[in-house]
Amino acid sequence: MAKILVVDDEQVLVKGIKFNLEHEGYQVEVGYDGEQAVELARDGRFDLILLDLMMPKIDGLQACMRIREFSNVPVIMLTAKGEDTDKIMGFECGADDYITKPFNILELKARVRALLRRSGAAVQKAGGGELVAGHIRLDPGERAAWRDGTPVELTAKEFDLMELLMRNPGRVYSRENLLNVVWGYEYIGDYRTVDVHVRRLREKLELDPANPEFIRTKWGVGYYLSGRKES
Repeated sequence: MAKILVVDDEQVLVKGIKFNLEHEGYQVEVGYDGEQAVELARDGRFDLILLDLMMPKIDGLQACMRIREFSNVPVIMLTAKGEDTDKIMGFECGADDYITKPFNILELKARVRALLRRSGAAVQKAGGGELVAGHIRLDPGERAAWRDGTPVELTAKEFDLMELLMRNPGRVYSRENLLNVVWGYEYIGDYRTVDVHVRRLREKLELDPANPEFIRTKWGVGYYLSGRKES
């Protein structure tokens, strides 16, 4: 049973989300401000976090950044803001997905299922061994990554995206393809979501992010991995 943390200062909304997710069979814990979000995330082993953007004490962006210091649990940001800049800021801070209030509870549940399915499926298909591209190494079974021998913390979506590229070296994926494959559903949003995740991967895994050796761009088309071998 997946364990989900829901944090929002709107208690009625939290109650409704909790009820609907528990009806789907999930175990749900709740909080009502940013500091609680960080404390609960640190103390509990959650499979996914729903995190409001505008909250007391510290906002969702700050909370997400603090959570990313010790956890790669998938995070869906909930917010009343719909501007592209807010979405990009959420992804910059380590969020994996973003949904704007008011939202349809069926859409929220679909996104929760998709994100849990993607993170769970990656663990289940881990029998193929480590993936290696030069100084970059991924272990799908442990959901672990290294750059030149040094462990690197990747978010759920960053790992899924990098694993897809490393399993299919040389194949060019458009932003639309990556949204559909990695995010696990027909994503409605800005394709810059992919650009942000690719840039973060380059910063974390490439020795020279400004001149990436492996995570390459096919201008006007999309992204691909320049080469890979399996250990």
